Parts: sequence; structure tokens; C-alpha cells
Amino acid sequence: MRRSKLYKQQLEVVGDINARHTLEEAIELLKKLPGVKFDQTAEIAIKLGIDPRKSDQTVRGAVALPSGTGKAVRVAVVADGPAAAEAKEAGADVVGYEDLVQKIKDGYADFDILIATPDAMKMVRPLGRQLGPRGLMPNPKTGTVTDAVGEAVKVAKAGRVEFRADRGACVHVPFGKLSFETAALIANFDAIADAVNKAKPSSAKGVYLISCTISGTMTPGIKVNVKELARAK
Repeated sequence: MRRSKLYKQQLEVVGDINARHTLEEAIELLKKLPGVKFDQTAEIAIKLGIDPRKSDQTVRGAVALPSGTGKAVRVAVVADGPAAAEAKEAGADVVGYEDLVQKIKDGYADFDILIATPDAMKMVRPLGRQLGPRGLMPNPKTGTVTDAVGEAVKVAKAGRVEFRADRGACVHVPFGKLSFETAALIANFDAIADAVNKAKPSSAKGVYLISCTISGTMTPGIKVNVKELARAK
């Protein structure tokens, strides 16, 4: 595989790509890498000891990042009556009921998170083909199907991220921007690690947290000692 000049320069700074670092060391190293002209997103990749083919070993959840995500989050809410008013007051970008569902059905997708009240789900579920591939289908497990829409909107706006293990038993979660202070990235990392730990399926046997890597949008991965994940329990 051909690598860019920037990537090769970054690898020179990383040194041993198989070395495992403490979290603080890994973040400081990531921030030192030759960068690009935009503020890169920092991401965690965690390999889990689960069998994603088994329905009882699904790992999924959501967590509010204490330091935020560093990006503006567009929130849409499907609600009616007092719940709709509550969502608007909390700062939702788009609020509607049957009209919003129809708008989404017609192709509207200018939002990052979709929240719905339980009674609205009968209209939202048929949109699975459109919402599912983008990870936007509301789900009680991630707090996006709720009667407390005001609180859900505030949490989403403050910096809430979702995670779900893929077919390779990995979860990929953004945990801020490289411009964040190291302490802010550590706080976000710990919040995600804690949530992933708590999401461990009871049926999963053996080692649950296998490996962890952090990276920027356009950087090589830097391995983090897996003990850094376990400490967040």
C-alpha cells in the first residue's frame, strides 16, 4: 500500500507502531504528529472479546462526553404537543411530528441525532431503511426514544456519542478534537471506556477488552495499554 508523504512523516514520529503507551503518553504523541490544516477528530478504536454474530453479545450504548465533542450537533425531534414544546425550548434544531416523518421519508437528512417519543415510534420505525445505515434510528438503549425529550436534547447538544460493535467486534468512537487539552481528551476517553465496560454482555466469556488504539482523522493509530481501559471501571 502506498503511503502519503505526510503519513510517512507521522510514522517517523510515532516510532515503534507496536509499542503500547499510557493514555497520557499516547495523546501527547498524537498531538505532536505533523498535522493538516483542519482540526482533526480524535477517535478510539477498541477490539472486544465478543462474538458479534450472537444477538446476546451486542455491545451498544451512548455516553455524554464531559468535555464535549468539539462539533455542533444538529438534533431533530419527532414529538407532539407539550413534548414538542419542551424539545424546542431545550434547543432542538428541528421539531415536528407527522410532517417531520414525511420530510425524512422524502430525503431530508440535515441532522446528526434523531430523538423520538415512544408514541412517535410507530411512524419512525418504517424509516429504518433510511435511518439505519446512518446510525440514526432512535433507540431506548441510547436514550433517543424517551418522553424526557428536553433532557435528551440537552445531553445531545452538550456532546453525546453513540457506540456499537461492528462485525469485527470493534467499537469506533470519537472523543474530541486534537486541539483539546490533554486533560479534556483523557476525561472523554475515560467516560467512553466506562460506558463500554458497563455494556459488556453477561454471555461474553474470556477477555473482554482486547486492545485499544487512538488516532486522528489523518494519522496512524497509536496503541494504548489496555489497562487504561480497565481503570475506568
